[in-house]
Amino acid sequence: MTVSRAVAATLIVAAAGIGSAAAQSLPAGPAVRVTMVTQLSPSIPQYTKVDIPMLREGIPQKSGGRISVTLASWPERGLTGPELLRVIRSGQIDIGAPALPTVAGDVPMLEMSDLAGLNPSHAQSRRVIDAVLPDVNKELERFGVRIIATFPYPAQVFYCREPVTSLADLKGRRIRTAGGSSNDFVQAIGAQPTAIGFPEVYSALERGVVDCAITGTATGNGARWYEVTRHMYALPVSWGNSAYVANLAWWNKLDPAVRDFLQATFKEVEDQQWALGLEATEDGIACNAGKKEGCRIGHVVETKPMTVTRPTDADMETLRVSLRTAVLPAWVKRCGERCGEAYNRLVAPITGIRYEAR
Repeated sequence: MTVSRAVAATLIVAAAGIGSAAAQSLPAGPAVRVTMVTQLSPSIPQYTKVDIPMLREGIPQKSGGRISVTLASWPERGLTGPELLRVIRSGQIDIGAPALPTVAGDVPMLEMSDLAGLNPSHAQSRRVIDAVLPDVNKELERFGVRIIATFPYPAQVFYCREPVTSLADLKGRRIRTAGGSSNDFVQAIGAQPTAIGFPEVYSALERGVVDCAITGTATGNGARWYEVTRHMYALPVSWGNSAYVANLAWWNKLDPAVRDFLQATFKEVEDQQWALGLEATEDGIACNAGKKEGCRIGHVVETKPMTVTRPTDADMETLRVSLRTAVLPAWVKRCGERCGEAYNRLVAPITGIRYEAR
């Protein structure tokens, strides 16, 4: 079985088996209303293929109507991402789904699982985030929130207005990043990082405010970035690790049966999102390049397809070296030496790269 077919089978099993714990009947009790804001665009598959059917529709159905869900994406609530942790903490929403790098200004330890250059593969990215989650949640609980499930976006790559065949071509260009360690990497290659909320990136690319932008291969496809860029450099800078985050006070006050039901549901959502993130990586590349045979999830670009260039071995090595020499030191400076110690204890055994104090 091919990787694509295997992943597709996983998705089918996950969807059909939203099953196990979450499908158990929820005891009768007071109605529960849950407000969720997830995903950086209402058109991406993480929202349309997972969150809508499994959260907005699945939870009320499988709870026998006891739990109702109000679901929206970031732009539908006028949010751009960086403020999401504070909105959850304040109780304005019960559960939100920030991309971890975008909210790391509030809690720098959130970057630890997805530093630029850290994870060459989707599988390693999940191993790392699973390893760091207990420590990260201890940090978040002091902020009044906690992660109840994780998920990735597809590989985070460069969408550019002008041709790019190597990292050397990016020197001097203005590149939209999600912040944090991607800024450190972009600076290390001689480019200029620019902070722009995801919903505003399309117009920034269209107007030439930035020359390139980093996002997932399929995420940019869902947001129609192929209309305002022509070139993709498919270097996996990171995986856009993200999480479903709950307001801790609200979560702890839930009826234990309701909380267990929601936790079981989010575990199944997590598994489906990780399977989707893997499949969507190559699907996004094929769709943007106009290759119908490989485009099963996104929109195939038939008019003016993008030119996709795969990363060189030299650039993959540059990415790895920059993690050790630029990205890790800059992150520990933001986060504190205790974060370097946590990285060496939790992550270095998986990646083989240690943080060395300078």
